[in-house]
Amino acid sequence: MSGIFDYRGKTVFVAGGSSGINLGIAESFAAAGAAIAILSRSQPRIDAALERLKAQGGPVAGYAADVRNYADVAAALAATHAQFGEIDVLVSGAAGNFPATALGMSANAFKAVVDIDLLGTFNVMRASHPFLRKPGAAIINISAPQSYNPMPYQSHVCAAKAGVDMVTRCLALEWGGDGIRVNSIVPGPIDGTEGMARLAPTEAARAAVVRRLPLGRMGKPEDVAQLALFLASAHASWITGAVVPVDGGLSLGGGGTIVAAIEAGVVHA
Repeated sequence: MSGIFDYRGKTVFVAGGSSGINLGIAESFAAAGAAIAILSRSQPRIDAALERLKAQGGPVAGYAADVRNYADVAAALAATHAQFGEIDVLVSGAAGNFPATALGMSANAFKAVVDIDLLGTFNVMRASHPFLRKPGAAIINISAPQSYNPMPYQSHVCAAKAGVDMVTRCLALEWGGDGIRVNSIVPGPIDGTEGMARLAPTEAARAAVVRRLPLGRMGKPEDVAQLALFLASAHASWITGAVVPVDGGLSLGGGGTIVAAIEAGVVHA
């Protein structure tokens, strides 16, 4: 099991759970004894992730679906419920990102990120409600520092993630009466993820990020996962509507950390 957390007999559904931060979260819940279901657009990624999750010894399932398609998301959640029973923890983390100025992207490019991040998060949350354990379920949305730090080259992500955090707060209000807690996690720069590979693809860009982090290192997926384990647990039973950074101090320095990385080799305005 994963430290002090015991999720034996619990079911955890992770949208976007085939890679990166979300796979790290799924692995940590699996290590704590939970049954895990993941959703992703890529069947090969799902298959590879399921092999890693099976190594923890518990039951797992995977579904290929696009979070922008409500019907497909609802079908995956219904299948999870049919196989494992009520869903105790829902993690919504599917996301898209690329660095671009507002004048350097099309309206469709802007819409694509908003649709994946914001509409996708709403779809996952809305479709999950009939299948959640009520009372007792916990929803965790994976946000980003762009939700509250305005950044050049990231207007699409800033808009989408600000919406994710507001939807988090709104549904914490609406669903609190059902006994469902809803919170957001805001990861900082996490090593080995697709997002950081795009935003900091060079050693110079990585160094620019690390120099500006008070704790002096990139984060790891398990740094985020440990917070998810806490927020979904009874130890956090009176926490809802929170937007919690796990970022090595990134939020203390505003958006300049990521901007420095971008300007070190990604975007040339």
